[in-house]
Amino acid sequence: MAIRLVQPSILPGFRLSLGFSLLYLTLIVLLPIAALLVSAAQIDGADFVRLAGDERTLAALRVSFLTAFAAALFDLPFGLLIAWVLVRYDFPGRRLLDAMIDLPFALPTAVAGIALTALYAPNGWIGQFLGPLGIKVAFTPLGIFIALVFVSLPFIVRTVQPVLADLDREVEEASASLGASRFATLTKVVLPPLLPTLLTGFALGLARAIGEYGSVIFIAGNIPYVSEIAPLLIVIKLEEFDYAGATVIAAIMLAISFSMLLLINLLQSWSSRRLGR
Repeated sequence: MAIRLVQPSILPGFRLSLGFSLLYLTLIVLLPIAALLVSAAQIDGADFVRLAGDERTLAALRVSFLTAFAAALFDLPFGLLIAWVLVRYDFPGRRLLDAMIDLPFALPTAVAGIALTALYAPNGWIGQFLGPLGIKVAFTPLGIFIALVFVSLPFIVRTVQPVLADLDREVEEASASLGASRFATLTKVVLPPLLPTLLTGFALGLARAIGEYGSVIFIAGNIPYVSEIAPLLIVIKLEEFDYAGATVIAAIMLAISFSMLLLINLLQSWSSRRLGR
């Protein structure tokens, strides 16, 4: 079947571009995943179940995925709110605020972890006021949650912001002229077109939070069964030359992450079809 382009392409021919893309994707993404799956397949079934069912492994996986999901879910409304403010309002310092959103992208994760620990430690700038209230942030799952909120927020803001900027304001004005309240306009006019984009931002933030390491290990305290994350446990297994244990944890994380992202993409596809896109 002949490949026809709607517009002339400035890139080389289709075959060359496709071949380079597949080669790059294979070397960077598919080959490491395949190596992990092959290593996991070489482990005996009984040993795999035993290593996967280890209490410490299950606790680390639970901490990683629950805090990552909670952080991405928490960032969803706040990311939408920040994107709304940046798109719909013009105020002094807006460009500075817009640039600060990208700070977690540029800031080394270890620096972010040290800064958050300095803030929320029992003697930190913020932690010293939370301590008398009985709230302990550093070296607890709550500290992990805050670190993951910090690193995943830009993904939601930057995903929603361009789509929100392209929304036709005349539709909102028409809704208001027909007597709809602001809440009704928001929930029935503005949010439905943004739903697929919000799901995409949520998926990106979730994926980023699940694999986060540098900013978490400093504020988490890394207490087994309490605040130890799965990526750190993989590093510990490798340092102990327990390659089978590290492979099993990595394979479980890959399977759960892929399943969650697949579910989110199915929801995104369903919402797009429902909205007639």
